[in-house]
Parts: sequence; C-alpha cells; structure tokens
Amino acid sequence: MATTEKATEHGAIVAGQTLLGGDGYEVRSPYDGALVGVVHRAGPADIERAIAAAARAFETTRKLPSWRREEILDAISAGIAARRHELARTIAQEAGKPMKVARIEVDRASFTFKVAAEEAKRIYGEIVPLDWLPGNEGRTAHVRRVPLGPIAGISPFNFPLNLVAHKVAPALAAGNPIVLRPASQTPLSALKLGEIVLEAGWPEEAIAIVPSTTADASPLVEDSRIKLLTFTGSPAVGWSLKPRAGRKRVTLELGGNAAVIVHADADPDYAAERIAWGATVQSGQTCISVQRVYVHEALDGFADDLGRRFGDLKAGDPLDDDTDIGPLIDSAAADRVEEWLQEAVDGGATVLCGGGRDGNTIEPTVLTNLREDMRVSCEEVFAPVVGVYRYSNVTDAITAAATTEFGLQAGLFTHDVRVIDKAFDTIDVGGLMVNDVSTFRVDHMPYGGVKSSGAGREGLRYAIEEMTELKLLAFNAHGGL
Repeated sequence: MATTEKATEHGAIVAGQTLLGGDGYEVRSPYDGALVGVVHRAGPADIERAIAAAARAFETTRKLPSWRREEILDAISAGIAARRHELARTIAQEAGKPMKVARIEVDRASFTFKVAAEEAKRIYGEIVPLDWLPGNEGRTAHVRRVPLGPIAGISPFNFPLNLVAHKVAPALAAGNPIVLRPASQTPLSALKLGEIVLEAGWPEEAIAIVPSTTADASPLVEDSRIKLLTFTGSPAVGWSLKPRAGRKRVTLELGGNAAVIVHADADPDYAAERIAWGATVQSGQTCISVQRVYVHEALDGFADDLGRRFGDLKAGDPLDDDTDIGPLIDSAAADRVEEWLQEAVDGGATVLCGGGRDGNTIEPTVLTNLREDMRVSCEEVFAPVVGVYRYSNVTDAITAAATTEFGLQAGLFTHDVRVIDKAFDTIDVGGLMVNDVSTFRVDHMPYGGVKSSGAGREGLRYAIEEMTELKLLAFNAHGGL
C-alpha cells in the first residue's frame, strides 16, 4: 500500500510462519495519527490453516507433561520481562496508553504467565466414593480435568497485551492450542507476544495470531473444531456471538458502568484518591472503570475534592512519562463521549471539572446533578468521566448501585460490616471491592460478570477450569473376584 511514512511490516502468525501476503492496513496512534506499523490481515485460507493446525496440534499439547508446560510458560514470562520497554512503547503507540501505565500492563502480562506456569502444576482431580448405595461396595471414581481442545480468543484494544495474555496463558497451561484474533486497532502487542510464545518452545501449530476482518474471523466463532470461544469486548458483540457458537463453550467478559459507594464512616481522602485513579486510568477505557459514585451527604466537599484531583491530572502525549491521561482509541469514541456529555448538560447536569476535548483526548470530567436515565449514567461511557450522587440512606445508595443492566464489579468504602453484607447480598456483580474501587483487579483472582456483563470467569485457575473438561473413571475393585 502507498505511504510516505516508513512503516514496519507485520503479518499474521500461523504454524510458526509470519504471513505478509494478506491485505495490509495502517495502525496509527490515536493520539497524533503517527504511523505505528502496517499489518497484513489473515484471509479465509489463513484462518482455515490456523484452525486445522490447532486441531492437529491438540494431539501434541494434550500430552505435554505439567513440567514442560510450566517450563514454557515461565520462559514466556521471562521473555515478556526482557522486552519490557519495547512492549510498553508499542502499547503506548497503538493504544494511546501513557507509558507509565503501559509498563504496568507489561509487568502484569509477565505476572499472568508466571501464575499460569504455577497453575499448570495444580490442575488436580479427586477421588469420589461410589459406595453410597448397597451393592456398590468397593467402587470408587477418579475425577480429573483434561484439556478441552482448540481455543479461539478474541481480544479488545484497551489492554492489548495483558487481556491477550489472559486468553493465551490459561489455554497453554491447560494443554490447549489457541487461535487468537486481536483488536484491529491494536494488533502489534499480540503479534509480539506470539513471537515470544514460539521462542519459548510452544509447538508452532498450537499458537496462531490472526489479525483479520470480522467476516473472515467467523470460523473462530462457528467452526466445530474450536471447543471454546473466549471473547472480551462490547456486550452487543459478545452476546451476538453466543448463538452462533454452536456446541462450543463460550466465555464472555463484557462491559460495565461500575458504581462505588462512599459511606459516612469512610476515609474521604483515601476514597477520593482511589476514585480519581479508578475513573481515569487507561482514560477510563476499562470495563471496571468507576463511573457512578454515591457519596453520603455527611461527607461535605467530597465532590469538590474529587474535582481538584481530576484537575491535577496531566493529559497529553502517551510517550511522555509525565502524562496521566491519553486519548480515547479513535475519533468515533471521542465523538460519542462528547455527545453524551452535552446531552447530560442539556438535561441539567453540572460539569464540576473537565468536560473539554482536545483531538481524541477527553478531559477528566466530574459531573453532578445527574439523572439515572442519562446515558453517562445508565450506559457504559468508557472515558474518564464520573458522576457523583449524594445520598442520606445507605439502602437507597445500594439499591441505586444495583439498578443497572451491568454486573461486573463494584466498590464500597465503609467499615460497617452490616453495610458490607447488605451490599454484597444486593448488588449483583462478579466482585465487590470493599475499601477500594471497582477498578481493582489482581490477575489471579476470579474475574467476570453477570447480567449484561458476561458469563464465565477469567483469572488463571478459573480460566483453566473453563478450558478443561471433567472426566471420570469409575473403578470396581472387586471386578468379579
């Protein structure tokens, strides 16, 4: 393709080969439009080749001993750490993530593979006695987990390395091949991870990274040789994939509009500090970003303090180490957020801080006087925008936090066990973070949502459970003797 800028060429990775023959497209920085690289898409024949290779490779990967899977996963973890600066810069360039946050993502990806290496040795079974009825004396069952088969992964743009790791690492730990389609906006991090996986010694046919069009990627959803589809992205896309998947398992990690409650007994300074981080990290482009904050009326000045903290954040070039806030992923995302903010203001909301736009960058924004039916409140804003609501009765706040179609994570600042119990029982989410924000996540904990936010769980041990099958051997010790 014609371009006046010098560009590195990247292609799909299939069966150990880099394919540069497909249609090429430019990956550009969402911050300034700078050319990051040219990526050659995998076409239908390449996708078929990747799936067929994965199906063949399963006969090898299912027999790999635990020590070998551990060894490979440890090598991948080390390989990521060794390329920390390169990978962080790639993330900053293609996703617009500030460098100091991109480095953390690389470290998390290395940790994700390290934990997967450990979990590869802990895929346990159990012995179940079967002599609960007369006539079954001497019978027992051995239950074990076995690899499920080829996995298809579809990953999003917002964590272009670590959310890829959360699909690849447990698949390898369980002994499954994987074919991964990265987000079109951010394929380079995934392609570099594919190189690291191959260098670590994973069988060539058992890993494929296939940037592709949505239409060409259809077999990853529909082909019966794929035994599990793991998707992270928008609810509209995720739930549309499920009925197309046939008999295969489907795990979905989708969106949210996370609520945080700050009760009267909370430490307001600490809560404001954590909310300022949790609502703006990755420019708010994370499914568990803080979006709705319910503050007890006794905490006077909380919203103003939060606004000051938002105002202190520096927006700018992601490659600058001092930058806190980078751009949204593209102009369409920035246009949408700008429209939603204007709609809120027209409806009576007050902009306490921010509200402006510079290119694709949205200023960190605090809103008050919101109605719950405004889109910045009831839908997923996916930007550094937070709404603050006052309450007097904590039951009302808990009810409001729970009144949403989403259910990924929520936060609660309090030391009152009664309030914690009430919130835990009432708010339907995959996880409730007490004395922290909804955005808190450690990569080995179970992570996933309910309602529109998804199905299934990530987190290495829990993802491995999704990617394995229980198999039972019933044994009769008497055997007719």
